Formats: sequence, structure tokens, C-alpha cells
Amino acid sequence: MVKPIKFAHVVYQTRRFDEMIRWYQLVFEAQVVHQNPALAFMTYDDEHHRFAFANLSVLKPEAERPGERGDIGVNHVAYTYADAGDLMKTYARLKAVGIMPYWPVHHGTTLSLYYRDPDGNRMEFQVDCGTVAEANAFMASETFAANPIGVVYDPELLLEQYERGVDVEVLARRPEGPMSEIPVEHGMT
Repeated sequence: MVKPIKFAHVVYQTRRFDEMIRWYQLVFEAQVVHQNPALAFMTYDDEHHRFAFANLSVLKPEAERPGERGDIGVNHVAYTYADAGDLMKTYARLKAVGIMPYWPVHHGTTLSLYYRDPDGNRMEFQVDCGTVAEANAFMASETFAANPIGVVYDPELLLEQYERGVDVEVLARRPEGPMSEIPVEHGMT
């Protein structure tokens, strides 16, 4: 079976067109490659576009449920960082511009931070914790069976440890703790 080798792009429909573009510029340091009143395309690397935005205020002016996200759409999309250090640098950069995660959780297989964009679309910034074989073994364990969601952690504490020089492998270790609660607005992970 042929598998994807990279994330390609995602398209969002929005009524906050300008606010969404600005948020993605801040979070991903992305640039607009094409924009008109109805559509915008952005990238943060050599791909022709990683994000596209459809401006519903132009394309579908009559809102069926103004101000509501609705029941359909993407739960979240995930982006993998090289290591826990890169994840903590991203956390610190976003915090500096007022963008905070709504759910910091260590799933056992990943150390993750979940964010919401201005439209409420959810995304996971993660670091893999070990190899695929180790993740598969963990997911087959009694520990995972007892807590398949993970453990909430304090990203401030992790950032402090990273800044003190704690090894990124240590930062990514699964913490011990009680069952994590999934925020109601998040749904399944």
C-alpha cells in the first residue's frame, strides 16, 4: 500500500476570512501565495499551498446558523515536530503572542498540545515518543488499556525544564497520573 510521505494541505471554510489568515501567519509564519475576496492560499515551505480558505461571507452570504461552528468538519489535524524541544519552542513563541493550547496531554505515544484557531478548528502539535514499534507495544499494554487517553501535563513546567537543559528524550517520557479528561468541545482524540 502506498502511504503519504508528508502533510499536503487543508481547506477551511470560514466567515472570519481576514482573522483566519492573520492567525495562520502568526502560528505557522505562513505567507499568502494567492488571495482574492473568495479564496486565499498560504504556505510555510516549498509546497505550493498548505492551507486554503474559502470565504463563506462571499461564497454563501446567508449563514444558516450564524456564529456556530456546526456539527460537521474536521475534529483536528496533527502536525509532528522533530522533538520535545521544538514543541516547547513553538509553545513559547505562540504564548508570547497570546495563543495558548486548550489541552496539553501526553497520550503515551505522543506528547501533544491542542490548539483552536479563530473558527474553532482544532489541531494537535505533537512529538512522537519512541519508535512505531514502541508505540504499537504501548498501545497493546495494560497501561494503555487502563488509560487510552493519556495524562494532562503542565506545558509551563515542561518549558522550564527544557530551558534548564533537560534532555528532550526525558521531556517526552510518559508521566504517571490519573485519567485525563477530554474537553467537551474536543470530542475524540
